[in-house]
Amino acid sequence: MFAKWKSKKEKNPTEVQVLEIYAPVSGQAVPLSGVPDETFAGGHMGKGIAIEPSEGRLMAPFDGKIAHVVKSSHAVIIEHSSGLQLLLHIGMDTVSLKGSGFTSHVTSGDEVKAGQTLIEFDIAFIQAAGYQTITPVIVTSNGETDLEMDYHYGPVVAGKVIILTVASR
Repeated sequence: MFAKWKSKKEKNPTEVQVLEIYAPVSGQAVPLSGVPDETFAGGHMGKGIAIEPSEGRLMAPFDGKIAHVVKSSHAVIIEHSSGLQLLLHIGMDTVSLKGSGFTSHVTSGDEVKAGQTLIEFDIAFIQAAGYQTITPVIVTSNGETDLEMDYHYGPVVAGKVIILTVASR
C-alpha cells in the first residue's frame, strides 16, 4: 500500500514514496477532462480521475482520517498519513439536493480504513432529480512533495487500485 525505497540510479539516492489509491466506488473511470464541469475538467481543484458510479456506496480509498464532510453529504476530503488529501465529490451540482439522497457514515476527524463505507447515495434519486452522478476523485494536497500520478481508466471495482502516486522528497 504505502512503500518507501531508494532510487539506485542516482549518486545521492532520493527517498521515493508510492501510494496506491483504491477506487472509492465501482463504475467506469474516465479522465477528469470528461467531467461536465470546468472546475473539475480543467484541473482547477487538482489532479485526478472521475468515475461514473454503478452502485451508490462511496468507500475509503486508503487508510486515513476524514478531514471534512460537506454538510450536504455529497463530498468528503480524506487525508493519508503522508499528508496527501483526496476530495471525493459525488455528482455535479448535487449540493443543490441539500443532503437528500445521501447518507454519511463518517464525520470530520474520524479515522477510517480502506474499503470502509463513507457515504451511501441513491443513484436513481439523484438522476431523477436531474443531476449527474459522475464522481471526481481529486488529489487536493500532497504536502511538500513533487507528485507524479498514474491512472487506470475503464471499468473499475471499488477497492481496486485506480491511481498510483509517486512522490520524491
